[in-house]
Amino acid sequence: MALPELVAGLERGAGFALLTEEGLRTANLQPLARWLNGQEEWSDFPFILLTQRGGGLERNPSATRFLDTLGNVTFLERPFHPTTLVSLAQSALRGRRRQYEARSRLEDLHQGAAKYRSLFDSIEAGFCIIEMVFDDAGAPADYMFLEANPAFERQTGLRSPVGHSMRSLVPGHEQHWFDMYGRVALNGESVRFEEHAEALGDIWYDVYAFKAGDPSSHQVAVLFNDISERRRMEMALRQSEDGLRRLNETLEERVGERTRELEKAQDALRQSQKLESMGQLTGGVAHDFNNLLTPIVGSLDLLHRRGIGTEREQRLIEGAMQSADRAKTLVQRLLAFARRQPLQATAIDIDLLVRDLADLIASTCGPRVKLDIAIGPDLPPAKADGNQIEMALLNLAVNARDAMPDGGILTISAALDTMGENNPNRLQSGDYIRLGVADTGTGMDKQTIAKAIEPFFTTKGIGQGTGLGLSMVHGLAAQLGGGLSINSALGEGTTINLWLPVSAVLPEQVVAMPELDIGHMSRGKVLVVDDEDLVRASTAHMLGELGYSVFEARSAEDALNMLSDICDIDLLVTDHLMPGITGTDLAEQVRAIKPDMRVLVVSGYAEGKGISPDLPRLTKPFKQNDLATSLALL
Repeated sequence: MALPELVAGLERGAGFALLTEEGLRTANLQPLARWLNGQEEWSDFPFILLTQRGGGLERNPSATRFLDTLGNVTFLERPFHPTTLVSLAQSALRGRRRQYEARSRLEDLHQGAAKYRSLFDSIEAGFCIIEMVFDDAGAPADYMFLEANPAFERQTGLRSPVGHSMRSLVPGHEQHWFDMYGRVALNGESVRFEEHAEALGDIWYDVYAFKAGDPSSHQVAVLFNDISERRRMEMALRQSEDGLRRLNETLEERVGERTRELEKAQDALRQSQKLESMGQLTGGVAHDFNNLLTPIVGSLDLLHRRGIGTEREQRLIEGAMQSADRAKTLVQRLLAFARRQPLQATAIDIDLLVRDLADLIASTCGPRVKLDIAIGPDLPPAKADGNQIEMALLNLAVNARDAMPDGGILTISAALDTMGENNPNRLQSGDYIRLGVADTGTGMDKQTIAKAIEPFFTTKGIGQGTGLGLSMVHGLAAQLGGGLSINSALGEGTTINLWLPVSAVLPEQVVAMPELDIGHMSRGKVLVVDDEDLVRASTAHMLGELGYSVFEARSAEDALNMLSDICDIDLLVTDHLMPGITGTDLAEQVRAIKPDMRVLVVSGYAEGKGISPDLPRLTKPFKQNDLATSLALL
């Protein structure tokens, strides 16, 4: 039929319209366009357009533009099967019927809810009523908006949603929204949830959905609020909480580190205090040992020189003297550890010292240990005490020998090292002589290395070591301003390096002391002062053997009284530390009275603390020859 007749049929309530491509090419389209423009907003009238294979409407620009205005158009290409046309017609009619049903329900809602319109329009919460739409197979496919208030449009950004489907307005809407509304529409349950709608502009909603209309309907009423700001605040709060938690964890970790560092510092302080206390105790014990050894050494020396006893008894005396000398060495080690053994730090030729000591070290280590000497060329002198360095080398060599029970190689090396700032050995920057003792023995683990320089710590059996060797060497290095390091691993041997400061002066030429002729020494009267009876008696006996007339006093006060009574005493031999007046104070008082009086101060500490530097001094224990030598130098 012609388009005017088509329009008349549409106005009488047709359910759909069948158009042909030929009719659109030749007909006046204006009446149909006016009819479409006059339709209500909810109306979406369906058209079925019969086209030829390959089309042809593109040659009619006006027809092409008109198709764009029709909207709901289904194309059917000729030739086609009649059932296809019937199926399309039924589908178009069902769609048109749903439009009328939606309009009818909307009118009912408008009539029933007229008195609530102003309330719905004024509330801030979004509100809408939707109805489930089924596909041709009867499965839920979409939702049609039946009602929506201004707050809904404002919060979702969907303008005039009524009469349109949810998928057409929001094509990318998440499926879980449809699923939640479906439970309400099909089961009649009410749901309350908070959900994220990314397709509506990355918005969070607080949603309350419940059944609307009669029980047989599939309508859902939805009440919701935009809670995006609240969620952002919660997110910011969670981020702040996470930041605070991480900050607290960091602070706790740092506090833990500082606590551990403090505990280490406190432990180091306790160890330092223990070592200081042990040093003070060791110094006092060493002083008492020297007092005990003085009469022993003196008496044994006297018996040995006189040749008293049988050959067997002489061997016993020699053995006792060797034990006494070992005890004297032990006391020297104790004093070195306690830092109370005075060091005569001079310029030492380390090359010459090591080579002179090589034979003694080789004989001490035995034939199963090969001794290698590796001394760097043009080695400058070291600032050290030669006797103490010899003792340190012997101690280290003995330790190396004991670490190689099946034999091995012992290497003694010396080289020049330059230390910069923040060096691992914590030495002041400058030049040092590195004196090393390396063995190929059993080695040490980390725990043993950590304790190696502790006094009395030893890995040897009972009676095989005092545990003072490394601690003595460490104390020696510290006194000289140097350092000590231990490099070792189990099964890989041990290397101990001793750093000694380089001397700014050259070694002095040592002049040998001439042998004293005790028989031609000058004689006189001597006053011996000591609060220890055995020490005083032993010293007096030695002096008597040397030909002196000996007077004894057990205190400085007794000595002053005796000097006022005996005018011709010309020699004073006094102990340093005594109750009351010390030996040094006694010497000063005596010199004030008798300026020509010769004075010799004897000390068990072997240190110059408290003794005037211009006073001759003799260290306990001593033999008769040591005493005679000191007197000859007065």
